[in-house]
Amino acid sequence: MSHLATQDFQSLQIAVLTVSDTRTLQTDDSGQTLADALREAGHVLAERRLVVDDIHQIRAVVCAWIADPRIQVGLITGGTGFTARDNTPQAVEPLLERRVEGFGELFRQVSLGEIGTSSIQSRALAGVTNGTLVCCLPGSPGACRTAWREILAAQLDSRTRPCSFVPHLKTPLRPEGGCGGGACACGSRS
Repeated sequence: MSHLATQDFQSLQIAVLTVSDTRTLQTDDSGQTLADALREAGHVLAERRLVVDDIHQIRAVVCAWIADPRIQVGLITGGTGFTARDNTPQAVEPLLERRVEGFGELFRQVSLGEIGTSSIQSRALAGVTNGTLVCCLPGSPGACRTAWREILAAQLDSRTRPCSFVPHLKTPLRPEGGCGGGACACGSRS
């Protein structure tokens, strides 16, 4: 799979959604942590949203991202625990064409050293659908930093060997309106 890595960095269009019943965009440290990290890595924050922990509101945002030819990655923070109001996995999982089976397991493994066996209470998950990688992360800034540092930074970098998720993501429409990737109505894959 090393043939999928490239020598040049490819900036991705990444959207961030915070799922919370109590935060606002001004008090959302977790979403801000992800937004800062992706920008520092050279990616573009395509959208930042906040919704309450409601299955239908979460699905509406994620469905819009999946359909949007610009959004290549959706990062969701919050709603992955075990309280009655933690609904992110139930909202997102039915929308995924292919689940990234190892994502949750790897996240819990790297979290073990930071929070011990409490890591088992995370229902972090990820999957790809319509060329969009969707990752569901816990709602703490520490969990978001850990996920970015230990998993996402490398997997969203086209130079990562032997492979990253970048070749599996949709190619956004070019700003001048030209064709590119699966987003083009003419079917061009160039």
